[in-house]
Amino acid sequence: PVSGGSMLYADKNALRTQLKVNMLRIRERELSYYTNNCLSISTSAALLAGFAWYGLTEVPFDEEANAVTQTLYLVVTTLIMGLELLTVVNATLCAILGPGLALRGPDGSMHTAVTGMMTHYKFTLACFTGGLVCFMLSALLYGWMQFSWPLALPMTVLLIYFLYTILKYFVRIYRR
Repeated sequence: PVSGGSMLYADKNALRTQLKVNMLRIRERELSYYTNNCLSISTSAALLAGFAWYGLTEVPFDEEANAVTQTLYLVVTTLIMGLELLTVVNATLCAILGPGLALRGPDGSMHTAVTGMMTHYKFTLACFTGGLVCFMLSALLYGWMQFSWPLALPMTVLLIYFLYTILKYFVRIYRR
């Protein structure tokens, strides 16, 4: 005959095991979520980095353009490329190494991998957002560098409106 204490102990262990399995399932979903987001953001960042490269190597400069505007354009466009390439590298490494740690690491690696991916994803998203803001500023500077003020002014108004709208939606969505 099995004593009541033994059954209680076995039930307690079964409950603990079931809880661990359920927690691992949740963490696995989180790992998949961050991996997919890293891959998505990496693709968009690579596209913006390519646009920045084009802006640095192929855009003709007007001889009569303001030197300060040209310098700011080059600095901001270089920032785009740097921030977006940093985003691509960080997101790709997270998407590759995070699941690897979760699968092949020692006990508790799933938690470590998900926590690490959360931290790096926040940094990656900040770099991507900074690059996107610089992209809009680069377009604004390009307008002032290449066009006369009657053309550059409406372009500036539109770019500022869209930059404001993008940031407003970003903040609203990020806070939810």
